[in-house]
Amino acid sequence: MITAAADTIVSIVRAGHRRRSWLSTGALLLTLLVASGYLFLGALQVNPLASSYRVTIELPNSAGLLPNQDVTLRGVPIGRVERLDITPAGVNAHIDVTSSVPIPVSSDVRVSGLSPAGEQYIDFAAETDAGPYLSDGAVIAQGRATVPVSLAELLAHADGALAQVDTSKLELIKRELSMSDAGPQKLADIIDGGTFLLSTLDSVLPETTSVLRTSRIVLTMAADKSAGISVASDNLGMSFDGIATMQDGYRRLTDRAPGTLHSIDNLFADNSDTMVSLLGSLTTTSRLLYLRVPALNALFPTYRTSALDAIGSVMHDNGLWATGDIYPRYACDYGTPRRPPSAADYPEPFMYTYCRDDHPGVLVRGAKNAPRPADDDTAGPPPGADLGRTTDPTPKGRFTIPTPYGGPVLPIEPPR
Repeated sequence: MITAAADTIVSIVRAGHRRRSWLSTGALLLTLLVASGYLFLGALQVNPLASSYRVTIELPNSAGLLPNQDVTLRGVPIGRVERLDITPAGVNAHIDVTSSVPIPVSSDVRVSGLSPAGEQYIDFAAETDAGPYLSDGAVIAQGRATVPVSLAELLAHADGALAQVDTSKLELIKRELSMSDAGPQKLADIIDGGTFLLSTLDSVLPETTSVLRTSRIVLTMAADKSAGISVASDNLGMSFDGIATMQDGYRRLTDRAPGTLHSIDNLFADNSDTMVSLLGSLTTTSRLLYLRVPALNALFPTYRTSALDAIGSVMHDNGLWATGDIYPRYACDYGTPRRPPSAADYPEPFMYTYCRDDHPGVLVRGAKNAPRPADDDTAGPPPGADLGRTTDPTPKGRFTIPTPYGGPVLPIEPPR
């Protein structure tokens, strides 16, 4: 099988060698065909098989636009300018656009140039790719397409700027630049820097225009406050003069500061063990104080005023005012555990609340003093009763009044 394949290849090579003139001619013709196709399709962008649609753009003037120039969509070529027709209102540009590229009707149209020498083209700038789109025979009315500033208009605008140039200053600049061999290079650097500045400002033209408009207000305000600025500059000058007189002190400070800071470092290093134990003791002290914060807050309330204010509150209307109660009020000790009067959690009542005072001269109201038989011993708690026992919790039902905690919110749980 290998022998047969080798014989076939050898026979083909011999046949080609016998017809080498025809093969060379065919290769040259194929090269010519490929090169021509590349020139027409790639360089000249001529595709006889591509379909297109025509759009008419109404312009105020041609702005240097010529037939057979590019039509782009955000810089990407999509067609060519077919011809230009002169009208009473301006110039109509007829363009051919590739059918595969839809152009939204809301697109902005402008005539731009690749360089100051010309090479104008039409560029579409679409904000969105949503329809509707331009169709065959569509017309973009005049006013929607913008054209670059013409050379005559540019010179007319530059006339006012050139009229403000001081020729004597230009002469002085020329004389200064001609004093050395580096003058032409310096002038070239100035022109290159100005060109770079103008190109940079052109890329941020809206921001530059805004800065120029707002700077007028800033500069006007600065001119109005020139007297204050002058006073401020004088005061700053005095301050700097005072700082200049203390330069020796600053130098001494910078000279002595490293040694002093080194001594402080040695102090901390020599007493590190003592400071560690001190910090440990402070940690224990802070924990104890943290637990006693509610008690300290109760001992020193913020709502109390000074003693002088308290004394002053009893002296008014030409007299010293005080309130006293000379009637003795009887109090009974029930023997139940005492709750703090500040508790606001609505505890259940105690079951056994019997007054233990048997003084015959004081009549205490309650069940103990109610008439009963001689052998009735219910006037006191049962033998062995727990005086701290409370009643069962009240059953909660439909008409139960809720009794939530009504006291202030404490920062921490008070110690028991």
